[in-house]
Order: sequence, then C-alpha cells, then structure tokens
Amino acid sequence: MTACRIDVHAHYLGGNVAELRASAGQPRSDAAWTPQATLAAMDQNEIATRFLSIPFTPLSAGREADFAQRFSRRVNEEYAELIQRYPGRFGAFASLPGDSSEAMLEELAYALDVLHLDGVSLNSNIAGQYLGAPLWEPLLAELSRRRVPVLIHPTDSPHAAELALGRHPSVIEFTFDTARTVTNAIYRGVFQRHPELTLILPHLGGPLPALAWRIAECTTISLGPDDAPITPEHVMEVLGSLYYDTAMGGSPHGLAPALEVAGIGHILFGTDAPAAPQATVDRAVAELATSLTGDNLDAVERGNALRLFPRIT
Repeated sequence: MTACRIDVHAHYLGGNVAELRASAGQPRSDAAWTPQATLAAMDQNEIATRFLSIPFTPLSAGREADFAQRFSRRVNEEYAELIQRYPGRFGAFASLPGDSSEAMLEELAYALDVLHLDGVSLNSNIAGQYLGAPLWEPLLAELSRRRVPVLIHPTDSPHAAELALGRHPSVIEFTFDTARTVTNAIYRGVFQRHPELTLILPHLGGPLPALAWRIAECTTISLGPDDAPITPEHVMEVLGSLYYDTAMGGSPHGLAPALEVAGIGHILFGTDAPAAPQATVDRAVAELATSLTGDNLDAVERGNALRLFPRIT
C-alpha cells in the first residue's frame, strides 16, 4: 500500500532541541532523533507526511534575556531545512518564544512570511497563563487574521504535581489542561473576538468533547465577572469548529464524543511520535482502522488534513 497518512501531531527532538534537553539533564531516548530514523518509522506506518512541533514553549526565565527568541528562531530554521531537504515528507508548526506578545508576533511573521512554515504550535498555558489571558490577545488576533492552523499542545498546569497524584501528567492531566484552556478561551470571549481561529486539539480534545453539553449549559448558570456574555449555542458552535487529532486515541469510545461534537470532517490523524513509542503508535493506528472504515477513515487519515494544509498534495 502506498503511504498516504498525514500525521499532524509528531515531535521534533533533533538539533537545538536535543542540545537543550541534554543541557537540562533530561533523559535521552534510546536513539537520537534523526530524519532518516523518522522517515523509516513513517514508512512503517504508511505515513506520507509528518508535521513536526515541539511540545513546549521556550522561555528566557533563568537564562539569557533573548534565549527564547534565539531558540525558536533556530528550531524554525531547522524545520525549514528539513522541509526543503525532504519534499513532501515533512511539515512544521512554528515554535514561538513565550516571553512576550511582541516576541511571539515577531517570530510568527518570520516563520510564516520568510520560512513559509505551515502553522504554529502553542501550549495550553504559558507559565500559568491560559488562552483568554492578556498575553495571548495580540497573537490570537493575528492568527485569526491569517487563518493559520494552530496546534494547542497540552503541558503541565502550575499545579500539575498535586493534580497528577504522583503519576506522570501525560496519564490524564495533560488532556485536562487542553479542556481547561479551551473552556477558558470560550468563556472569556476569545472566539467572539477572533472567529477565524483554526485550532487543532491533540488527543481528541481530552475530556472536552464529552463535557461539551455541561460546559455549554453552565453559561446559563455560572458565568464569572470577567467572562463574556456567551450562550450555550456559542459554546457548541465553537467546539464544533475545532479540529481534534487522534494521537494516543482513535478507539471507538475515544472517537465518539469528538465525532458527536465536530463531525468526521474535523478529525485529524496524529501519532504523538516519538513521545509515544513505536509499539503504542502501531496499536493506535490499528485501533483507528477498526473504528472507522471507507471514506470516513480516508478523511481522517488524509483528506481532512489536505484541506487545512494545501501545500501538501
């Protein structure tokens, strides 16, 4: 079978990312990230194109004042080199420095207008500031204006150590941070102000789709003093406009809430590789193929992504 899948959620751990991880004393994986090894893994799972991102927002706190800007610039240029060297095989979500709104906007313009990257990767929170906080507002306005795809990758909440109950946050806490930030964005009126935002939520949005009716109905009960005047209909409209990827998901019960909320046209294929080991990716790919068939499976594995990323053919 010819490779056809488009993987919108996979991580780049080479180059400057590998150097940063090593300098921070983070454990290395069994093998260093290389394009050759990544392409071999892609071929094993019949993945034609993989969109790369890093699962963290660079910050300069505790480092040189311009560390985050320099780091994001180097990573984005490494992405552009990979895209040029391996035509059609890689795409990339730009890294943005989280130090300030101005720094994010400057790198956004360079990444999209000079390097021509495919989208932007942001975390569910930056040092405890969630979507809807003032830090994000100028960037979200520009992303809405450009209608560029934005991957909202989950990260630790400021209270992750307590909330995860001693387990790694990836078990459940990461997915709850996805639900937390999107709910905050909706309640704070982000999507009223920026209706053209195109967000991709990893892991099928975590618990967000299953809680959709509750989140919507609570707008009639308990809006906070800083919340926008939103309605249940607005909540459901927003949740239906988002995209949900299948990384670490794809089983029938995992897919059902996202399908109910957004429909088959807003589900994208993702693997979370190499954060998810190859055996887990293999099982997830097989599970998805038992959950969907025919045109629905084709749409999730390729067709829906082609509409978001017209550069890929």
